[in-house]
Amino acid sequence: MIAGLPTTTLAVLVVLSLFAGVGITAVGPGGIFITIALVALTDLPPAVVVGTASATFVATGLVGAESYRRSGELDSQGGKWMGVVLSLTGLAGALVGVRLNALIDESTFSVLLGGFVSLTGILVFYRTRYGTSGNDFDVMTPRGTLAVAGIGAFVGISGGLLGVGGPVLAVPLLVAIGVPMLIAVGVAQVQSVFVAAFATVGYLAQDAVSWPLAIVIGIPELVGVVAGWKIAQSIDAETLTRVLAILLLVVGPYIALR
Repeated sequence: MIAGLPTTTLAVLVVLSLFAGVGITAVGPGGIFITIALVALTDLPPAVVVGTASATFVATGLVGAESYRRSGELDSQGGKWMGVVLSLTGLAGALVGVRLNALIDESTFSVLLGGFVSLTGILVFYRTRYGTSGNDFDVMTPRGTLAVAGIGAFVGISGGLLGVGGPVLAVPLLVAIGVPMLIAVGVAQVQSVFVAAFATVGYLAQDAVSWPLAIVIGIPELVGVVAGWKIAQSIDAETLTRVLAILLLVVGPYIALR
């Protein structure tokens, strides 16, 4: 047994990891379901749950970023610039979040963040019905760069404080300000590599990463990442965006009540 888990539990985790991987590259929110599954199905300490999940997100971010580079979403100057801005501000935000962890009541922040995620889901859904296509957004302008930088910092802070970050927040926020869906998912993969690597190093220092479990759930997760990328390339962006909005409305209450 790995991490003291029975075979049946591991089998369920493998299946859930596959679907989580699909979510990561198809719509963004997907990795959080790894955390939810580990909390619900195991007795692992919270630090080991987040540390192990973060270790898998480094790999999924690398594979996801390369997939979206191959399909062209990260080849444009704007896509590359967004990836850089998100990653740098995300790292800075993660440092702040780790420090805030000792100063702010996490339960209160969880409620606020959960409510924010739910409202973002409503905003994303509203945009699919009444908003623009996203072609009006230009990250190369000072205003566009500041908007992306703000999102990167917020995602980093949330990740450092609660272990919730990466595509689950970056994708809907980018879509909400007008970034096309597939580009938003692609650049979020780039950011997730840096934020997840930072988190993994921190949890490694606490000996809070189960590498055997990370491998068991990470392999099907990576298979799902490739499948999710292919799905995203074959389904229209409006449908993907509506699926994203629904997932946010499901995930929001979980974050608030965790």
